[in-house]
Amino acid sequence: MGSSSSSYAPKTVYLDVDGKVQKVVFSRHCSPCDIKELLCTSSNIPRHTAIMMVDPEGALVSMDPTMPPNSPNSLYKVVPLSTGQVGEKEDMFQNVLTQVADQFSRAFRINELKTEVTNRLAMLEKRVELEGLKVVEIEKCKNDLKKLRDEMASRGCRVNCTCKYNFDDGKKVTPRRDVSNYPKYTLSQETIEALKKPTFDVWHWEHNEMLSCLEYMYHDLGLVKEFNMNPITLKRWLLAIQENYRNNPFHNFRHCFCVSQMMYGMINLCNLQEKMTLTDMGILMTAAVCHDLDHPGYNNTYQINARTELAVRYNDISPLENHHCAVAFQILSLPECNIFANVDSEAFKQFRQAIITLILATDMARHGEILESFKQKVDSFDFTNEEHVTCLKMVLIKCCDISNEVRPTEVAEPWVDCLLEEYFMQSDREKSEGLPVAPFMDRDKVTKPTAQIGFIKFVLIPMFETVMKLFPQIEEIMVQPLRDSRDHYEELKQIDDAMTEGSSFVIKLRKDL
Repeated sequence: MGSSSSSYAPKTVYLDVDGKVQKVVFSRHCSPCDIKELLCTSSNIPRHTAIMMVDPEGALVSMDPTMPPNSPNSLYKVVPLSTGQVGEKEDMFQNVLTQVADQFSRAFRINELKTEVTNRLAMLEKRVELEGLKVVEIEKCKNDLKKLRDEMASRGCRVNCTCKYNFDDGKKVTPRRDVSNYPKYTLSQETIEALKKPTFDVWHWEHNEMLSCLEYMYHDLGLVKEFNMNPITLKRWLLAIQENYRNNPFHNFRHCFCVSQMMYGMINLCNLQEKMTLTDMGILMTAAVCHDLDHPGYNNTYQINARTELAVRYNDISPLENHHCAVAFQILSLPECNIFANVDSEAFKQFRQAIITLILATDMARHGEILESFKQKVDSFDFTNEEHVTCLKMVLIKCCDISNEVRPTEVAEPWVDCLLEEYFMQSDREKSEGLPVAPFMDRDKVTKPTAQIGFIKFVLIPMFETVMKLFPQIEEIMVQPLRDSRDHYEELKQIDDAMTEGSSFVIKLRKDL
């Protein structure tokens, strides 16, 4: 018992501090680091200063729990190491790094972040496993881009961003496979219910399944019956639509399905069938399905700056959106794909004009104009006023077109990666052609948080909150996820900024030393 007690007894040493005796008591279980700090404090020396301790004869004394005891008559002295002594810089640098690490650990909860990163990595790995095809498509786009660059370099000139179709040669768009090769899927009740919600996971479906879901939406909304659509013609039309979306990283058929499913979800969530006509439902759904047909993967700014065929054809006025409309009605001009074949000519004119109006509204250059117009109407909105309803339909397709952040994080975040990949393809091409590059598209300047924060705060939230005034039921399921997404990306940006600042501090410190 006696030996056990003595092993826990504190240890005492006596120091000479400015000619006075200073008693220092510490546990035998203290670390050498703690003992050094205690000795520095007792000797009025700044913490983390490199020190040594000597006995009255000048011999070095170890500064750890095993140091030999002394008495008030045989004082130890703590001496700061001089500038020229070996190891000073290394100790100072190590001390600073230790402080920085401690501060980072306390400020940013490193262990919690490690756990979160691990969980997110596991989620991403699962997503990549499930969506290997998407990755392959992106890689294919990268390879196509490389080939294009090589071709441009060999020609020494600019290559125009062309569209698939030459409208002067009378050539028509046709689906490359017929309905016989279009498998019939029976949707489960669970899928049917999920389709009506913004939380629907669009990444778990192959193209044929997405076609079946779109077909179901037209039947469920009563559009097939209302417009006397031939069900086989509807299938052929959907096939032609799918065939005429390109394999871009972002603006592809999955994006078309995503926007159309969100439109179907908003129709159900906002009970639009009770407030608007079936003609309005048909216009909303068809415009959503067709809104990005034959998108080349390069936006209007590129088309105009590069003076492409599309920009020349449409006089720099929404060239892409005009092209989407043209391809949409070229498909509908085919008898085997004309889902409105049984609609009288006057009604078809109204359909055509309304669909064109909605697709042209998806040009983000018109965002401020359209939202301001809707804000002026929303407080006294009248569903019997045609102008009010048209403005609402324009805002609804805009909401659906840019609604990815409304969805759960695991569904929304891969879309950000796809969009940035498409942006980087464009900015790389703009650099190679000597064209202006938008900072939000430049791979050397943009990050995922910086790309999303401004867009969510100043575009998405104001627009959805305005729609919420008319349909309060969207707040919980659509507006709140946007606010959560904004907070998520702002937190990521704070962490990125802190890490950058810490790295800069360490680099500067290395230079100073």
